[in-house]
Amino acid sequence: MRPSPLFSAEALRTATGVVLLDARAGADAPRRFEDERLEGAWRVDLDTDLAAPVIDPAFGGRHPLPSPEDFAAKLGAWGITPASTVVVYDDKGGANAAARAWWMLRALGHSDVFVLDGGLEAARAAGVPQARGPEHRPVRALSYPAAGGWRWPTVDFDEVVRASGDPGRIVLDARDPSRYAGLADPFDPRPGHIPGAISAPFAEHLDAQGRFVSPAALAALYGPRLGARDGSRVIATCGSGVTACHVLLALETLGVEGAALYVGSFGEWTRRGAPVEVGAPGPDAKTTVA
Repeated sequence: MRPSPLFSAEALRTATGVVLLDARAGADAPRRFEDERLEGAWRVDLDTDLAAPVIDPAFGGRHPLPSPEDFAAKLGAWGITPASTVVVYDDKGGANAAARAWWMLRALGHSDVFVLDGGLEAARAAGVPQARGPEHRPVRALSYPAAGGWRWPTVDFDEVVRASGDPGRIVLDARDPSRYAGLADPFDPRPGHIPGAISAPFAEHLDAQGRFVSPAALAALYGPRLGARDGSRVIATCGSGVTACHVLLALETLGVEGAALYVGSFGEWTRRGAPVEVGAPGPDAKTTVA
């Protein structure tokens, strides 16, 4: 089993030679980065660094993947080589969008990449050095290889259509229960979830301080969801392929390997006119097809 994909704030305080990536998302992320960041961190933008331009969210979702070559060029500009130890953080328990950056690095074949457990808040509490002000650093002309493309599995719309009717496949939905149930959705036009998907809200992975719960607690969550099936039968989804990576991060901490990311996620699914179920999660839920 690989080492944990989580990096503690206490270990970061004394670590040397680590490349830090600040993956906080939102329209005000640049201002928040200038107000407070970890010393030496590079700012990573969800929409321009971790996603390709959106042409039509019905084909690729709201955060489509960039090409491996484009992402590798970003890594080189941030001073990252295949030998670098990279720690990614955000202020949402790794869910938006540190887990997405972690997944993309791992999918490119990078070995030593971790998500900071507890994010910026944990680093602040642990006394990790911070910085403020505009970022004034030249782009570095390092080369990062992208041969082989994305090495971790992804699935497209057609495969999820097949999986949703296959009892041997597991589709895990990382969104909060209200969006899963179809009570409301601020991002997508038809609320609900992919038929047959299991609610696996990413918030269940975290304690009150925004740190990951224990592996035993995670195992208690995912044991009933996964049964005896291996990771290659699992698909992680969410609204736009970002918080789904938090599910993949949780599975990695449990040693479950081979699960696939549905990049287009529900944002693509609901715009394709595919069947949508509504109703609260659970074995006794009454669902209808919209």
